[in-house]
Amino acid sequence: MFSCGGTRVTMETQLIGMPQVASKATSQAPSVFSRHIMDVLEHIEYRLCDGAEDLEAIYRLRYKSYLHAGMVKPDASRMVKDKFDDLRNSYRFGVFFDGVLVSTIRIHYASAKYPVSPSTQVFGDVLAQRLAAGETFVDPSRFAADTEWSTSLRVLPYVTLRLAVVACSHFKSTYCLTAVKEEHAGFYHRIFRSEHAVPPRTYPGLTVPVHLFQSKCSENMQATLDRFPFFNSTAFEQRMLFQRPKSGELAPLTILPTAKYFREAA
Repeated sequence: MFSCGGTRVTMETQLIGMPQVASKATSQAPSVFSRHIMDVLEHIEYRLCDGAEDLEAIYRLRYKSYLHAGMVKPDASRMVKDKFDDLRNSYRFGVFFDGVLVSTIRIHYASAKYPVSPSTQVFGDVLAQRLAAGETFVDPSRFAADTEWSTSLRVLPYVTLRLAVVACSHFKSTYCLTAVKEEHAGFYHRIFRSEHAVPPRTYPGLTVPVHLFQSKCSENMQATLDRFPFFNSTAFEQRMLFQRPKSGELAPLTILPTAKYFREAA
């Protein structure tokens, strides 16, 4: 197992002081699909990765996944990383299933204070003015999944992209952005009600152009949570994932999903 340094956030510590709040969706029985993902989440750990060993692991996973998909060219380093990885507003996650790294995603929170992210650079002529006007963006990128696990764990995209939904809940962002290939746009529209915002452009490090899609959180977030209750999260989980430790504090080693507490509170 890879570690990011720090302490493990166990199920017991998550229960301390955690509000038992239910969303509207929990007043109804969850679908078979949602129950399945809830069961999968019992095996999932999220890790905010900053240590060298963890970062190498997720960079290599990116490379393996993108090479298989034809999105990057062969490279001797066998890693995919870029200048956006080490920004102050960058959060790099590993997703582990029973202790095995199965996917990764990077999330930026772009605001007037920290305006730089992959999408705000690629589509800067459109997004810079919106940032200056006070809009904020959760910008997920570098989603990559282990090719073998993608076959056996078909719900892996939902489990991984759950981190973007948790980020939107935590940061109260105006929009969630998605820069994707055209063939993936339908998924984001169905799940997050994302709408096309900017035509395709070249994306740094990729061999294919990407479109910018966006979902307005004030209009779409609650509907997404109601329809897919496994995207719910407690304020405690949100802080553990996205609140930077103060000087001298240890970062949590792993964070366990808390969606089931909304279901149990119903």
